[in-house]
Amino acid sequence: MTIEVKVPQLPESVSEATVGAWQKKAGDAVQRDENLVDIETDKVMLEVPSNINGVLSKILKQEGDIVGSGEVLAILEEGEGAAKTENKADEAVAETATATATEAAENLSPAVRKLVTEHGLNASDIKGTGKGGRLTKADVVAYMEADSTPNEPTVPVAEAEAPVPAAAVSTLPAGDRVEQRVPMTRIRARIAERLIEAQQNAAILTTFNEVDLFEVDRLRKQYREAFEKEHEVKLGFMSFFVRAAVEGLKKYPIINASVDGNDVIYHGYYDIGIAVSSPRGLVVPVLRDADSLGLADIEKGIKEYGAKAQSGKLGIDDMLGGTFSITNGGVFGSMMSTPILNPPQSAILGMHGITQRPMVVDGEIKIRPMMYLALSYDHRIIDGREAVLFLRGIKDALEDPARLILQI
Repeated sequence: MTIEVKVPQLPESVSEATVGAWQKKAGDAVQRDENLVDIETDKVMLEVPSNINGVLSKILKQEGDIVGSGEVLAILEEGEGAAKTENKADEAVAETATATATEAAENLSPAVRKLVTEHGLNASDIKGTGKGGRLTKADVVAYMEADSTPNEPTVPVAEAEAPVPAAAVSTLPAGDRVEQRVPMTRIRARIAERLIEAQQNAAILTTFNEVDLFEVDRLRKQYREAFEKEHEVKLGFMSFFVRAAVEGLKKYPIINASVDGNDVIYHGYYDIGIAVSSPRGLVVPVLRDADSLGLADIEKGIKEYGAKAQSGKLGIDDMLGGTFSITNGGVFGSMMSTPILNPPQSAILGMHGITQRPMVVDGEIKIRPMMYLALSYDHRIIDGREAVLFLRGIKDALEDPARLILQI
């Protein structure tokens, strides 16, 4: 029986997509729910799974082709794949543990195989959570985090540092004057479009401050084990910043507003976008109703979005909306930067690396964990006074975390 593999129904706001990497070649046996090909839109990456056990008999759309909803990507032949799969399973039983590990590595996607190889891992030791038990990048990252016992971090980790996309890694021979032309992915092109839009349509200004994170760090160290045992998630810095930002937005609602033509829209809710790195670029999933979330809920939400970003499973709904954003360049070692607005939002908070610096505290010089903060804002609707006071409020809340509990 012949089955057509079609492009899934794209979201209403997305008219077309680009065919990404094929995970199978023509003639390969496939299993039900096994991913055949990645489809890239300007917002997310979609997997197209097989709905039968069979053989991929013909590929109709090649990598880089532009496709729309319902277009036929490939042809499957039902039946033969199931028999081939059973034969392979029988052969695998007779192989040694070393051969099993080798076979597992060969079935990995190129990005996952690269990550496993670079860190000297055995793919068979890692449990896959993808479709059909497929190993994802998020599985590998989670395995490495669980297997390591690092010292107390000097930078707040709001997101896992993403592996560098293969297209961005230079493989050109040293010393040769060679150039390589690589087409932009749809996601990267969309990111570029939005950044230019923000620069052209808003009067962006940035104000800076610095924050002493000694008290936040003390609380994390004091309650870290109890918090993780109770909530099954690590207590990071990001949840404190989200809570501090929400309290600041309540006091200065113009920071939480957006511009629509000649109107200013004040939002009576607090949907906080968290910038997360992924192998395909920077994405900003949204924590809905952050004012109603506790520290544990915020940490769980950020962890879930980080895993989704690494495995390419973020959906359109995960990134729609948002009234204010936070980006953390500190995970990459940034000392200071001027973040760009995420339209149509009117402000974004930039976090940076934590460094131990001598500071005057109660008339004495002490070594404190300091971070530079940056608030970029749209000067069309936000005056310098509100921006400075908002950023100062975040500083005060983080230097005296009791304010977050008392909401003062």
